[in-house]
Amino acid sequence: MKTYIKFVLILILIPFSSCEDVIEVDVPTGQTRLVIEASLDWEKGTSGNEQEIKLSTSTPYFGNNTNTAVTGASVAVINENTNETFVFADENDGTYTVNTFAPVAGDTYRLEVVYNGQTYTARETLMTVSDINSVSQSIEGGFDDELLELNLYFDDPADEENYYLIRYYETGDLFASFEDVSDEFTNGNEIHDFWEKQDDEDNNEQPFEPGDVIDVSLYGISEQYYNYMRLLIEQYDSGGDPFSSTAAEIRGNCINSSNPDNYAFGYFRVTQVVKETYTFQ
Repeated sequence: MKTYIKFVLILILIPFSSCEDVIEVDVPTGQTRLVIEASLDWEKGTSGNEQEIKLSTSTPYFGNNTNTAVTGASVAVINENTNETFVFADENDGTYTVNTFAPVAGDTYRLEVVYNGQTYTARETLMTVSDINSVSQSIEGGFDDELLELNLYFDDPADEENYYLIRYYETGDLFASFEDVSDEFTNGNEIHDFWEKQDDEDNNEQPFEPGDVIDVSLYGISEQYYNYMRLLIEQYDSGGDPFSSTAAEIRGNCINSSNPDNYAFGYFRVTQVVKETYTFQ
């Protein structure tokens, strides 16, 4: 009888004890490209003379190469209104710095990067930004009337098109949250924006609590950069949504004038920014 039971158990377990085959999938990788992180942000109330640009190379999604810093490049920014040139020094770690930059509202700046015998260029106009009127908290203006939210208020200048980027960052978070704002329907009025966190275990997100510290940065940006960031934010927010459109490559404004097909990733922006820090009560 015991032998019979053992035989039956063996028959039951056979289907669940199959061998494991290792399947190797060739994942297509794109061309290695130069990545340009060139955000020249002029904080209101400061001289804005110290600026930094980072250069690196792209890597495959499943790659394990962490040393992608680009050294030996030539980096300069030219004010096209005055022809003043600002040469960025190579710090030999992928960063290029300058301490003589002179930001001028409304002037257009051109970035020039020479790397591996090829020249990359980009242009942006330095846009101004309004002061922040106030930062406050409430529990009534967000999506959930039981959760704390942060409120930001600032005035939009009348009779002109303005575009803004808002960066919210809670101390201790891995990433910041971004909002793109246009004055298309609020021209000349006070603009209100809010940030609220939901109780979401899947995204490791928790609602705000008293004592949480938030850094708020309000940038005045160009329409071109607004359109670029809007696409990036839309793709990021729709990640994991089965009904969202397929993510596509989003190109910045950095052009390879030597070989247009070998374009760079990244964006060259020149902005004015105001900052505030708020602690929830």
